[in-house]
Amino acid sequence: MANTVLIVDDAAFMRMMIKDILSKNGFDVVGEAENGQVAVEKYTELTPDLVTMDITMPEKDGIQALKEIKAHNPNATVIMCSAMGQQAMVIDAIQAGAKDFIVKPFQADRVLEAINKALG
Repeated sequence: MANTVLIVDDAAFMRMMIKDILSKNGFDVVGEAENGQVAVEKYTELTPDLVTMDITMPEKDGIQALKEIKAHNPNATVIMCSAMGQQAMVIDAIQAGAKDFIVKPFQADRVLEAINKALG
């Protein structure tokens, strides 16, 4: 059975890019969220195998959403997505339980490498 993924990013274009990479490589994208609040709700509803989580979003940022998801399920697998220059936030995310991070703009091989490693 394909691994299920929830994609979280406030930019529809970025969600589409990740969805395209994952769908072409056998993953089942079961949901999308445009901010951290929706991400937590969808995670609880869908319990995907993996979450790709943008860091900087309106309403609730990715790090706060990560903490809430990990509180709900300590075994949740979350990979953070960040722009260059957000190293401090990436460190915060890893300390909060993120498995890995991918840097924008996305490169398909790096996305797949991070996801396969996190799920392995």
